[in-house]
Amino acid sequence: MKDLISTLKNIWSVEELKKRIIYTLLLILVYRVGSFIILPGIDSSQLTSTGGAGGGIMGLLDMFAGGAFSRASVMSLGIMPYISASIVMQLAGLAVPAIQKMQREGESGRKKITKYTRYLTIIICIFQSPTYLSMFASNAIGEDAGWFWWLQSIAILTAGTMFVTWLGERITDRGVGNGVSLIIAIGIIANLPQAIFGEFAIKLSNGGMVLLLVEFVALFFVILATVLLVQGTRRIPVHSAKRIVNQRGGRQGVTQGQRSYIPLKINQAGVMPIIFAQALMFIPALMTSGSGTFSDVAGFWYNLVFFLLIVVFTYFYTAITMNPNQMADELKRSGSFIPGVKPGRNTSEFIDSLLSRLILPGSVFLGLIAILPAFAMQANINQAFAYFYGGTSLLIMVGVVLDTLQQVESYLLNNQYDGLMKNGKMKGRNTPQAPVTMPQTI
Repeated sequence: MKDLISTLKNIWSVEELKKRIIYTLLLILVYRVGSFIILPGIDSSQLTSTGGAGGGIMGLLDMFAGGAFSRASVMSLGIMPYISASIVMQLAGLAVPAIQKMQREGESGRKKITKYTRYLTIIICIFQSPTYLSMFASNAIGEDAGWFWWLQSIAILTAGTMFVTWLGERITDRGVGNGVSLIIAIGIIANLPQAIFGEFAIKLSNGGMVLLLVEFVALFFVILATVLLVQGTRRIPVHSAKRIVNQRGGRQGVTQGQRSYIPLKINQAGVMPIIFAQALMFIPALMTSGSGTFSDVAGFWYNLVFFLLIVVFTYFYTAITMNPNQMADELKRSGSFIPGVKPGRNTSEFIDSLLSRLILPGSVFLGLIAILPAFAMQANINQAFAYFYGGTSLLIMVGVVLDTLQQVESYLLNNQYDGLMKNGKMKGRNTPQAPVTMPQTI
């Protein structure tokens, strides 16, 4: 406890880190307040009678929106349209030469892609909003739903999504952590206390307290497995050759070669495959107003397609973020090499083969954890609590929490303070960096 208090004091003493944390908390507060503002014309007293988002895929979508979906909030669509637009733009980068050119232009190209992603987000919101509003137009509004109500509600929902997107970008630029992932995680965490108390009440009424204890123990081991998946790393040793350098007095000396490593994660894509796959699974549900084959989150076809999408997106996202040829070239330019592997093409093939062996088990394990809630529901666990029993919710929360902690850790270490985990094994702490710039995932 004493070390924890000391660490918190260290965090507060780093001025830049303190400002970033306060800025992040303020924007999160704005997001949470906005999720409770109801659309104009909606009779809030009728929302409970309509059942809100209900169960199934709509209940899952409501959890991602932090409850805003069932409250008919101005931020009901949340950040998911932006995620869907990002998926489309990344897929288009594989086939559209103009987008491929922008991807190679560096920072200026990234800004152009971000601009087009925002435009596409607006288009997606315009198409999704009428389907969402149809759930409330019949019996949850205080007056007839005329054309003006439809137009203003579509405009407000679109503006709400763009505002949430703006909040996420500001958190990424001036706060702590990845803003988009953090907003999703906050929406999920907001539902956790209610889910736990709901499961506790059900088991208490049925006399199943021992079973409840078993559920929490199992959940603990699922969390451990998720952390191992997120943090698991395969290190490739890298040696740098000896160099002749000029010293004072015109003399020359030889510098000793250094040893470092390239860290390749088992789950190199992070939580992005989960977010991408979930965003695609939401589209048919919204188009069919929560009915149909892909609206049953405990159903066989939903979980099969969800699992396959996660595997595919894991390969896809790793392919666009990891470039073995570029990594081999950077090693060669820096005078470094992998022991036992020739520089150049052989190094690229070695890294590529190692990535392939890591991606397969990583993607399968990621997919299995993602569909665990379906098995939890089959074991008569309350649906709201089952969403945290592995699945998208747990993976996003673990990934976001670890990423945020690592950023705070780096600020503390850069200011010569002990980190959050003084005796821990957090990846990236007090370890030599490889001479290759590794891509970051959210």
